Amino acid sequence: MNQRTQQDPMHGKTLKMILEELVSYYGWGELGIYVKIRCFNMNPSIKSSLAFLRKTPWARAKVEALYKEMLDEKNGKQKSNNSPWPDVD
Repeated sequence: MNQRTQQDPMHGKTLKMILEELVSYYGWGELGIYVKIRCFNMNPSIKSSLAFLRKTPWARAKVEALYKEMLDEKNGKQKSNNSPWPDVD
């Protein structure tokens, strides 16, 4: 395995795997806040979301960006400030 594929968090991940990890981590409600698309907010399902994301490049790009942020958060890297939730001290 070369260095590039080791550093790319998307390498080897299918859209279904990414979506399932995001739903597991955030839940549909929070996911629908981060990425404002109907299939996340109204009767959400993996199947309907995959169908929409596969034919909608801008939505897929947002989901992939959120996935990378989630990985950074899980790895203890600094969370970005674009969260809709306030920081609580």
